[in-house]
Amino acid sequence: RLRRATEAARAELLAADWNRKTVITTLVSDVATAYFNLLELDMELAIARNTLATREESLRLTKLQAQGGVATLLDVRQGEQLVYGAAQTIPSTEQQIEQTENQISLLLGKNPGAVTRGRSLTEQQTLPQVPAGLPSSLLERRPDIQAAEQILIATNANIGVAKAAYFPQITLTGEFGYQSTALANLFTGSRRIWSFVPQLTQPIYTAGRITSGVELAEAQQRSALAQYEGAIQTGFRDVSDALVAYQKVRQVRAQRELLVTSLQDRKRLAYMRWQGGVDTMLNALNADQDLFTAELGLTQARRDELLSLVQVYKALGGGWQE
Repeated sequence: RLRRATEAARAELLAADWNRKTVITTLVSDVATAYFNLLELDMELAIARNTLATREESLRLTKLQAQGGVATLLDVRQGEQLVYGAAQTIPSTEQQIEQTENQISLLLGKNPGAVTRGRSLTEQQTLPQVPAGLPSSLLERRPDIQAAEQILIATNANIGVAKAAYFPQITLTGEFGYQSTALANLFTGSRRIWSFVPQLTQPIYTAGRITSGVELAEAQQRSALAQYEGAIQTGFRDVSDALVAYQKVRQVRAQRELLVTSLQDRKRLAYMRWQGGVDTMLNALNADQDLFTAELGLTQARRDELLSLVQVYKALGGGWQE
């Protein structure tokens, strides 16, 4: 009876500790995600306002040209379309900013209100790099895996044997901090199904010989083992997904930077040709619209790169520091 009470008390304390770790990791991730979303919205708002100012000036010049017979009413209407298009995004973005600020305040236990900013999205210091050679043992810190281990231990199973059979000791990251080949090979197929099948050559039970008289205990042990295996599967899947995202969003961000640079030059040349009378205004307006869309896309890619680091932190159970 005393032994059962002691085990129950220990399990209760461990459960409280796991819950605390889960809450802390989730809270840090949620606050970081919301804050980076906020910085991205700030940048969207700045882009929209700058674009609106530029388009209003272009519309003013177009109206003057129309009065002098150089531009047509169609040119004026097309200019108005771009002005109204930029203007309508501003109140929508402002609404999202206020709602995101309220979300952050709530996560921090504060009343709804403005959130003090640090560096803007484009002024962020060099982003931390996920290091190469991260060991899979980092996943053992995840609260879900720790909880599954304790449940397995509570059923009198040998966790050492179970770890050797079910917990791959591999390197998670390779060059540039991207997913290692060893981690990628743990998943196969378009649905990325777990393909690691351990071969148990010895029993994991230490409570005595398993006979028909202890079928309930055996069932509990097998259930605990299945939970443990499932927790490991989830952990490695989360890390794999996070590292793939980390690699791909960096590639997307780099390409979008090149796209914006190209479209900035295209817009400059298109307006020069239009003002010089060798091209139509429609081409200039199309270049303007394409640049606006690309600038928003680049802002989102920069945010996604930051969010991918947040997901790596969460998947590893609190970052990559041992």
